Amino acid sequence: MDGMTEFRTIVDQPYEYLQKLKNRSGKKMVGYVCSYTPEEIILAAGAHPARFFGTKRQIHLADSHLQSYSCSVVRGVLEEGLSGRIGFLDGMVFPHTCDSIQRLSDIWRMNIPFGFHLDLVLPVKLNTSSAQDYMVDVLKKFRTDLGRALKADITDDALQKAIQTMNAIRQSIREIYEMRSRNPRLMSGADLYTLVRAAMIMDRERLASLLAQTVSEMKAGAARAAEDGSLKRLVLAGGICNHPDIYPMIEEAGGAVVWDDFCTGARYFAEPVSEEGDPVSGIAGRLIRRVVCPAKHAGLDRRARHIIRLVQEHNARGVIFLLFKFCDPHAFDYPDIKKSMDEAGIPVLLLEIEDPLPGEGQLRTRFEAFLEMV
Repeated sequence: MDGMTEFRTIVDQPYEYLQKLKNRSGKKMVGYVCSYTPEEIILAAGAHPARFFGTKRQIHLADSHLQSYSCSVVRGVLEEGLSGRIGFLDGMVFPHTCDSIQRLSDIWRMNIPFGFHLDLVLPVKLNTSSAQDYMVDVLKKFRTDLGRALKADITDDALQKAIQTMNAIRQSIREIYEMRSRNPRLMSGADLYTLVRAAMIMDRERLASLLAQTVSEMKAGAARAAEDGSLKRLVLAGGICNHPDIYPMIEEAGGAVVWDDFCTGARYFAEPVSEEGDPVSGIAGRLIRRVVCPAKHAGLDRRARHIIRLVQEHNARGVIFLLFKFCDPHAFDYPDIKKSMDEAGIPVLLLEIEDPLPGEGQLRTRFEAFLEMV
């Protein structure tokens, strides 16, 4: 099985993969729903972190607990818990992010009968002098609480090893992104998105090895491939994206996604953890430095400036902003981001999406019209 086939199989059948991994390795399975979850601490406890993105099935059980205006990701994750399809989990971690995920945490605690439940109440304002100290204290408490829940001793040596593994993973994904930015034809957008999602599900030691192999293969391909200047280069931004189907539509219309600002994309590998000094402080430092999502605050225009910088650095012609339906944090952010894009002369297409996606013909028409404009 080649690397991309393995990644696709894991994304298509994540629960089967995780159950087999648990049976084979004996590791405890710890689920999470946000990229602010410190995977290093879970790994150092001898457990396996796995992110959940929603559901591919009809949502009906969750509707008795959540209003219809909750986003489909939150409703989908709850559906999977209530249905018992993820009953292999030994615990679930809920970082303090948007209101919907915080309420999902409460509902989960009261209604899901399997596994432990941990809240991770991270600071919201990250650009103050006390934010680092607060973040460190919260992560130290999480280390203690997780160790107690898993009956594991989380040592500094284990944390350092986990940090090195995750740093290697982040570096490899960054290299893949950068090679694709230079020549998007080296890997399709759908394959890149599949790779990143698989990275949040699969065994991290195996992942590190497979990513290093993928990087080597892409470097060899890049040496032989000529860059294609005919593609219209785009940056994607906005909320969580569950829909690799949009990438072929963009590519068939003559576009290429050369970077993104997703927590299931570039924000996942942004910033390494310092391998010097106290490991918990290093993890906290990364979460402080990382580009924020709308559930955190680090300056009124930090996200807008970051997206403008991505457009400039990757020679993109425009931005497609994916707004997940009923995602208030991103909806509140968008007007200021759009204003900054307009002032910088960067075209923006706002696309409101939900799971399932709107009709393919409707999306294809909007992509084609936007690409003609840019």
